[in-house]
Amino acid sequence: MTINIKKVSGVNIIEIIDNNVDSRTAPKIQEEIFPLIELNTKMIVDLSQVSYMSSAGLRMLLSSYRQVTAKNGKIILVSLSEEIKDTMTITGFLDFFNHSENAVTGLALLI
Repeated sequence: MTINIKKVSGVNIIEIIDNNVDSRTAPKIQEEIFPLIELNTKMIVDLSQVSYMSSAGLRMLLSSYRQVTAKNGKIILVSLSEEIKDTMTITGFLDFFNHSENAVTGLALLI
């Protein structure tokens, strides 16, 4: 698993490069994301390389959402696969997140 982090116009863009986000990878992703969360953090999580997300991955996203919003920040998920989008819609998780087709359009929503 690889996590690429870059900052563009004050927005942290986290690109997760792994086919699966599950109980093996979710804690590692959380370890990378949580230190980036500060007051008024703006964050994009790019899931374009992720095709499967387990309940552990969903919990990690929800926990990240709670941490970011508790500090008056914003988080946007981008490039969700249809499978992940369907799972998040059915479970109600997608209601918590703003989402966009890609990082460019997601960035436009934050700046």
